[in-house]
Amino acid sequence: MKAIILAAGRGERMRPLTDQTPKPLLEVRGKRLIEWHIEALARSGVRELVINTAWLEEQFPAMLGDGSRYGVSIHYSFEGRDHGRALETAGGIAKALPWLGECFWVVSGDVFLPGFSFTAEAARRFETGSALAHLWLVPNAPHHPRGDFAIDPNGLAASEGEPRMTWASVGLFRAALVAAVPPGTRAPLRPSLDAAIAAHRITAERWDGGWTDVGTVERLNALNETT
Repeated sequence: MKAIILAAGRGERMRPLTDQTPKPLLEVRGKRLIEWHIEALARSGVRELVINTAWLEEQFPAMLGDGSRYGVSIHYSFEGRDHGRALETAGGIAKALPWLGECFWVVSGDVFLPGFSFTAEAARRFETGSALAHLWLVPNAPHHPRGDFAIDPNGLAASEGEPRMTWASVGLFRAALVAAVPPGTRAPLRPSLDAAIAAHRITAERWDGGWTDVGTVERLNALNETT
Protein backbone atom coordinates (compact mmCIF):
# COMPACT_ATOMS: atom_id res chain seq x y z
CA MET A 1 0.00 0.00 0.00
CA LYS A 2 1.20 3.51 -0.85
CA ALA A 3 0.96 6.70 1.18
CA ILE A 4 0.54 10.43 0.72
CA ILE A 5 2.15 12.95 3.05
CA LEU A 6 0.30 16.27 2.91
CA ALA A 7 2.86 19.07 2.75
CA ALA A 8 1.42 21.85 0.60
CA GLY A 9 0.28 24.32 3.27
CA ARG A 10 1.68 27.80 3.81
CA GLY A 11 2.04 27.57 7.60
CA GLU A 12 0.90 31.13 8.29
CA ARG A 13 0.80 30.72 12.07
CA MET A 14 4.46 29.70 12.11
CA ARG A 15 5.81 32.76 10.42
CA PRO A 16 8.55 33.98 10.30
CA LEU A 17 10.02 30.44 10.33
CA THR A 18 7.91 29.39 7.36
CA ASP A 19 8.80 32.47 5.31
CA GLN A 20 11.96 30.63 4.29
CA THR A 21 11.22 26.97 5.07
CA PRO A 22 8.05 24.89 4.52
CA LYS A 23 6.63 23.75 7.85
CA PRO A 24 7.16 20.00 7.20
CA LEU A 25 10.87 20.71 6.65
CA LEU A 26 11.36 22.39 10.03
CA GLU A 27 13.39 20.32 12.47
CA VAL A 28 11.97 18.51 15.48
CA ARG A 29 14.55 16.90 17.75
CA GLY A 30 17.27 16.95 15.13
CA LYS A 31 15.19 15.62 12.25
CA ARG A 32 12.91 17.29 9.72
CA LEU A 33 9.28 16.87 10.71
CA ILE A 34 8.40 15.07 7.48
CA GLU A 35 11.32 12.67 7.91
CA TRP A 36 9.67 11.19 11.01
CA HIS A 37 6.78 10.09 8.78
CA ILE A 38 8.96 8.89 5.90
CA GLU A 39 11.06 6.72 8.20
CA ALA A 40 8.01 5.33 10.03
CA LEU A 41 6.32 4.44 6.74
CA ALA A 42 9.51 2.77 5.49
CA ARG A 43 9.81 0.73 8.72
CA SER A 44 6.27 -0.52 8.18
CA GLY A 45 7.02 -1.70 4.65
CA VAL A 46 5.53 1.18 2.65
CA ARG A 47 7.81 1.68 -0.33
CA GLU A 48 6.04 4.27 -2.50
CA LEU A 49 5.11 7.73 -1.25
CA VAL A 50 3.51 10.82 -2.72
CA ILE A 51 4.30 14.21 -1.20
CA ASN A 52 2.08 17.06 -2.35
CA THR A 53 3.70 20.48 -2.34
CA ALA A 54 2.95 24.12 -3.09
CA TRP A 55 4.67 26.63 -0.79
CA LEU A 56 8.45 26.76 -1.44
CA GLU A 57 7.95 23.39 -3.09
CA GLU A 58 11.34 23.25 -4.77
CA GLN A 59 12.87 22.66 -1.32
CA PHE A 60 11.28 19.23 -0.92
CA PRO A 61 13.08 17.35 -3.72
CA ALA A 62 16.23 19.32 -2.97
CA MET A 63 16.23 18.09 0.65
CA LEU A 64 14.56 14.68 0.40
CA GLY A 65 15.65 13.56 -3.06
CA ASP A 66 13.96 10.58 -4.65
CA GLY A 67 13.53 8.84 -1.29
CA SER A 68 16.22 6.22 -1.85
CA ARG A 69 18.16 7.26 1.25
CA TYR A 70 15.09 6.30 3.30
CA GLY A 71 14.39 3.08 1.41
CA VAL A 72 11.34 4.46 -0.40
CA SER A 73 10.44 6.00 -3.74
CA ILE A 74 8.97 9.53 -3.57
CA HIS A 75 6.73 11.06 -6.21
CA TYR A 76 6.15 14.81 -5.86
CA SER A 77 2.73 16.25 -6.70
CA PHE A 78 3.61 19.88 -7.49
CA GLU A 79 0.44 21.87 -6.89
CA GLY A 80 2.21 25.22 -6.99
CA ARG A 81 3.88 24.51 -10.32
CA ASP A 82 0.81 22.97 -11.93
CA HIS A 83 -1.97 25.12 -10.46
CA GLY A 84 -0.33 28.17 -8.94
CA ARG A 85 -1.53 27.41 -5.42
CA ALA A 86 -2.26 24.68 -2.90
CA LEU A 87 -5.40 22.66 -3.60
CA GLU A 88 -6.36 22.05 0.08
CA THR A 89 -6.58 18.56 1.49
CA ALA A 90 -9.25 16.86 -0.64
CA GLY A 91 -8.04 18.66 -3.76
CA GLY A 92 -4.46 17.60 -3.09
CA ILE A 93 -5.42 13.96 -2.55
CA ALA A 94 -7.64 13.96 -5.67
CA LYS A 95 -4.77 15.25 -7.80
CA ALA A 96 -2.50 12.49 -6.45
CA LEU A 97 -4.94 9.59 -6.99
CA PRO A 98 -3.27 8.37 -10.21
CA TRP A 99 -0.15 7.55 -8.14
CA LEU A 100 -1.93 6.20 -5.05
CA GLY A 101 -4.23 3.39 -6.14
CA GLU A 102 -7.49 2.30 -4.52
CA CYS A 103 -6.43 2.32 -0.84
CA PHE A 104 -3.62 4.33 0.75
CA TRP A 105 -2.27 5.90 3.92
CA VAL A 106 -2.76 9.64 4.51
CA VAL A 107 -0.78 11.66 7.03
CA SER A 108 -0.29 15.37 7.47
CA GLY A 109 3.27 16.60 7.19
CA ASP A 110 2.84 19.01 10.09
CA VAL A 111 1.87 16.64 12.91
CA PHE A 112 4.35 14.90 15.18
CA LEU A 113 3.42 11.34 16.22
CA PRO A 114 6.73 9.53 16.67
CA GLY A 115 5.28 6.32 18.12
CA PHE A 116 2.70 5.67 15.42
CA SER A 117 3.11 2.55 13.30
CA PHE A 118 1.65 2.34 9.79
CA THR A 119 1.10 -1.37 10.16
CA ALA A 120 0.50 -3.74 7.27
CA GLU A 121 -2.14 -5.47 9.42
CA ALA A 122 -4.19 -2.28 9.68
CA ALA A 123 -3.80 -1.70 5.95
CA ARG A 124 -4.97 -5.23 5.10
CA ARG A 125 -7.94 -4.98 7.44
CA PHE A 126 -9.00 -1.71 5.83
CA GLU A 127 -8.43 -2.97 2.30
CA THR A 128 -10.70 -5.97 2.81
CA GLY A 129 -13.47 -3.89 4.41
CA SER A 130 -15.96 -1.46 2.94
CA ALA A 131 -15.20 1.76 4.84
CA LEU A 132 -14.21 4.83 2.84
CA ALA A 133 -11.74 5.85 5.54
CA HIS A 134 -10.35 4.74 8.87
CA LEU A 135 -9.30 7.58 11.17
CA TRP A 136 -7.13 7.68 14.27
CA LEU A 137 -8.45 10.07 16.91
CA VAL A 138 -6.56 11.59 19.84
CA PRO A 139 -7.62 13.36 23.05
CA ASN A 140 -8.32 17.03 22.46
CA ALA A 141 -5.48 19.50 22.86
CA PRO A 142 -6.09 22.81 24.68
CA HIS A 143 -6.18 24.71 21.39
CA HIS A 144 -8.95 22.44 20.01
CA PRO A 145 -11.16 21.64 23.01
CA ARG A 146 -14.32 20.69 21.07
CA GLY A 147 -12.58 18.04 19.00
CA ASP A 148 -13.80 16.70 15.66
CA PHE A 149 -15.55 13.33 15.98
CA ALA A 150 -16.63 10.64 18.38
CA ILE A 151 -16.56 6.84 18.03
CA ASP A 152 -19.86 4.99 18.30
CA PRO A 153 -20.26 1.52 19.89
CA ASN A 154 -19.81 -0.11 16.47
CA GLY A 155 -16.44 1.53 15.86
CA LEU A 156 -17.84 4.07 13.40
CA ALA A 157 -16.80 7.71 13.40
CA ALA A 158 -19.69 9.93 14.53
CA SER A 159 -20.34 13.65 14.27
CA GLU A 160 -22.03 13.65 17.68
CA GLY A 161 -21.42 11.76 20.87
CA GLU A 162 -18.98 11.67 23.76
CA PRO A 163 -16.15 11.78 24.16
CA ARG A 164 -15.42 13.94 21.15
CA MET A 165 -11.82 13.65 20.05
CA THR A 166 -9.52 15.23 17.49
CA TRP A 167 -8.59 13.60 14.21
CA ALA A 168 -4.85 13.03 14.42
CA SER A 169 -4.44 13.78 10.69
CA VAL A 170 -3.51 10.19 9.97
CA GLY A 171 -5.70 7.54 8.42
CA LEU A 172 -6.38 5.01 5.72
CA PHE A 173 -8.40 6.29 2.77
CA ARG A 174 -10.18 4.78 -0.19
CA ALA A 175 -9.98 6.69 -3.48
CA ALA A 176 -13.79 6.82 -3.65
CA LEU A 177 -13.82 9.25 -0.72
CA VAL A 178 -12.55 12.09 -2.94
CA ALA A 179 -13.37 10.67 -6.39
CA ALA A 180 -16.00 13.38 -6.95
CA VAL A 181 -13.40 16.16 -6.59
CA PRO A 182 -12.21 17.21 -10.07
CA PRO A 183 -8.40 16.98 -10.22
CA GLY A 184 -6.80 20.41 -10.07
CA THR A 185 -9.59 22.07 -8.08
CA ARG A 186 -9.37 23.37 -4.52
CA ALA A 187 -11.47 21.39 -2.07
CA PRO A 188 -11.35 20.94 1.72
CA LEU A 189 -11.58 17.45 3.16
CA ARG A 190 -14.14 18.01 5.92
CA PRO A 191 -17.24 17.95 3.66
CA SER A 192 -16.18 14.60 2.22
CA LEU A 193 -15.61 13.20 5.71
CA ASP A 194 -18.92 14.53 7.01
CA ALA A 195 -20.84 13.01 4.09
CA ALA A 196 -19.16 9.63 4.56
CA ILE A 197 -19.76 9.72 8.32
CA ALA A 198 -23.45 10.44 7.71
CA ALA A 199 -23.53 7.37 5.44
CA HIS A 200 -21.82 5.24 8.14
CA ARG A 201 -18.82 4.65 5.90
CA ILE A 202 -15.96 5.81 8.18
CA THR A 203 -14.45 3.78 11.01
CA ALA A 204 -12.21 5.15 13.74
CA GLU A 205 -10.07 4.18 16.69
CA ARG A 206 -8.39 6.03 19.53
CA TRP A 207 -4.65 6.72 19.57
CA ASP A 208 -3.11 7.43 22.96
CA GLY A 209 0.51 7.75 21.84
CA GLY A 210 2.38 11.01 21.60
CA TRP A 211 0.82 13.50 19.17
CA THR A 212 1.33 17.20 18.52
CA ASP A 213 -0.19 19.49 15.93
CA VAL A 214 2.93 21.54 15.21
CA GLY A 215 0.88 24.61 14.34
CA THR A 216 2.73 27.36 16.19
CA VAL A 217 6.30 28.35 16.94
CA GLU A 218 5.58 27.80 20.63
CA ARG A 219 4.58 24.16 20.07
CA LEU A 220 7.65 23.56 17.93
CA ASN A 221 9.90 25.05 20.61
CA ALA A 222 8.20 22.96 23.30
CA LEU A 223 8.90 19.77 21.35
CA ASN A 224 12.52 20.70 20.88
CA GLU A 225 12.93 21.46 24.58
CA THR A 226 11.85 17.94 25.60
CA THR A 227 13.04 14.47 24.64
